[in-house]
Amino acid sequence: MRQVFLDTETTGLDPRTGDRIVEIGCVELVKRKLTGNNLHLYLNPERDMPEEAQRIHGLSSEFLSDKPKFAEIVDQLLDYVEGAEIIIHNADFDVGFLNAELKRVGRQPFTAYVSAIVDSLAMAKEMFPGKRNSLDALCSRLEVDNSGREFHGALLDAELLADVYVNMTRGQDALLMDASPATNGSTSTGPAEQIDLSGFDLPVLQANAQELSAHEDVLAQMDKDTKGKTLWRKLEPVANPA
Repeated sequence: MRQVFLDTETTGLDPRTGDRIVEIGCVELVKRKLTGNNLHLYLNPERDMPEEAQRIHGLSSEFLSDKPKFAEIVDQLLDYVEGAEIIIHNADFDVGFLNAELKRVGRQPFTAYVSAIVDSLAMAKEMFPGKRNSLDALCSRLEVDNSGREFHGALLDAELLADVYVNMTRGQDALLMDASPATNGSTSTGPAEQIDLSGFDLPVLQANAQELSAHEDVLAQMDKDTKGKTLWRKLEPVANPA
């Protein structure tokens, strides 16, 4: 599955009052591995940058004055996200801005170009009810290093979100770059090398009591985090009555 973690920076909070996108950051994962095929764009918002917004992301009107306008990069953006599952923290905010920009250049809403949109903030609120679930709070809770986040930056925030998401979905402990050979920028999907193990005497290593206990603790925490939705609890064999 191709997943794209997306974040934007803007001139303000409401596209309906003329606020615009000034930065877009996208990070690509394929089969839950970083590919390095990221997208990072600065945009000329065609308006002044409010001081309050500049304090958040550090982008000035002067810096953005020679950057492309949204109309100039729209095809690049849509080609990049086409058909992907998009993960966004507080998706309503970013999608609202993207839809406003797309409407301005005569394009369909953002959902018309992607397979699905996942709101990681909604996921976090379900997993951690009653707790702060900002990206910074999740980084702290899930031990994701965000020490380089002096300002909000779209690409950095997308990278942090990818790490947070992988930790939240418990697929692996950390993000790894896919080092498999690729052709024309695509991930190799050729058949794996077959190795005959019939001539090997492979020992079976049984888990000891401490390892079994630690494993059970992890399963119990996952069951708690998902509010009892884990399938293995439902599929555990029922002991035969004595």
